[in-house]
Amino acid sequence: MAYLLSLDAGTTSNRAILFDDSGNPIATHQIELTQSFPADGWVEHDGLEIMDGLIQSGQQAMAKAGIQASQVVALGVTNQRETTLIWDRATGQPIYPAIVWQDRRTADWCDELKAAGHEALVQSKTGLLLDPYFSATKASWILDQVDGARARAEAGELAFGTVDSFVMWHLTQGRTHKIEATNAARTLLFNIDTQEWDDELLALFKVPRAMLPEVCDSAGELAVVDASVWGHEIPLTGVAGDQHAALIGQAGLQPGMLKSTYGTGCFMIANTGNQRLQSEQRLLSTLAYRMEGQVTYALEGAIFNVGTAIQWLRDNLKLFSDASETQAMAEQAKADNVYMVPAFTGLGAPWWDANARGVLCGLTRDTGPNEIVRAALEAAAYQTADLTHAMAADGQPVNHIRVDGGMVVNDWFCQALANMTGATIDRPKVTETTALGAALLAAVGAKLFPDLETACAHWQLDRRFESELPNSEREKSLSGWKKAVARAQI
Repeated sequence: MAYLLSLDAGTTSNRAILFDDSGNPIATHQIELTQSFPADGWVEHDGLEIMDGLIQSGQQAMAKAGIQASQVVALGVTNQRETTLIWDRATGQPIYPAIVWQDRRTADWCDELKAAGHEALVQSKTGLLLDPYFSATKASWILDQVDGARARAEAGELAFGTVDSFVMWHLTQGRTHKIEATNAARTLLFNIDTQEWDDELLALFKVPRAMLPEVCDSAGELAVVDASVWGHEIPLTGVAGDQHAALIGQAGLQPGMLKSTYGTGCFMIANTGNQRLQSEQRLLSTLAYRMEGQVTYALEGAIFNVGTAIQWLRDNLKLFSDASETQAMAEQAKADNVYMVPAFTGLGAPWWDANARGVLCGLTRDTGPNEIVRAALEAAAYQTADLTHAMAADGQPVNHIRVDGGMVVNDWFCQALANMTGATIDRPKVTETTALGAALLAAVGAKLFPDLETACAHWQLDRRFESELPNSEREKSLSGWKKAVARAQI
């Protein structure tokens, strides 16, 4: 049997999943990733901890399955996007901790660039908005804060990359400095029409070209994992940012198909085919994937805090010990007007307010843990409805959503999604679609399948959820949500 290994470098954990050549999960191992919050709105990771977690997870997954690295025919990598690293080309050591996609430290600079009228140019070239979410301002901040870094970068001594780039570098012992196209498209430095690094953007964000990686396709002969990592060379043949990998894992290959992933954040991506759809609703035009140089575009809405709200209730407020308890708590909660806006690191689409902060409102003497948990789950449903309304206004109607991520095992939450969006919600049998998508890309890149359509043919429905809420009740709930969001925008 041919085995596929998928490494998922996530925001809160690093893990490996071993699949058979039909896309069935065989074994998995996961290691939590330390979160660091040095200041208000700052989020950092240790780049070397990411690598250690991925390598150990891969080793453990193979051990659990009782196989050797020599039996793995291809490796796929998927990663938290926009998270930015700069490292020494000679040693591979990061010169500063990884600045995570959630980090808001460059918000003031982004506001200055907007005030100077640069956002139209940035959006026209990248499909993105001027926001600290993306990589360019993070990279420039590091160069300015670390002594001598800017001069070293211009001299070619330092390397820049998102997490996929850093992972490829270390898995190949520094022989490969590449960035996959969907990740490059999230840097604010990559022109998604010409598919090249853009000199005008490099100058705007003060990022030296000498530190940039080569942009590669999402599948193909991308690199070879050094034998020192797991004891045998493994072809690395598939890479994609986590949300793009999830779209592939959900078999969202036709224009109009849409998936929404519920992990640390929520990310809704609609396949728009070979057409780049320019958003008028402050959504993002981006890449779905790139195969043999051919681009498939997507429209995306990003919510920064979804699973983090559940994690906060567990770790900070101690309302439960495991996320699996939230379904029963929500079912037992009274249907009242408690709203949580989990803007811990600002608000994403369609609000794009870096300065917003979380609120919990509508509390009464009857409010207890169950009601607060319900409000946190409903917040994800309300934010999803915000995205569906924005997509519809941009010409991408949302009637059907394929969902995935850790939160969708919760039936109550999936029903809330259907109720608040009015859309049909489909949950697949394999909900870990991010890792699956990376594995399927790797399979195509290794020529195990002739194309993505063949690779994705095994997608199966687990359960479908339809709205049970009258339109009048939905509108009343969404009206209350909008008032709560207004309170969060301080």
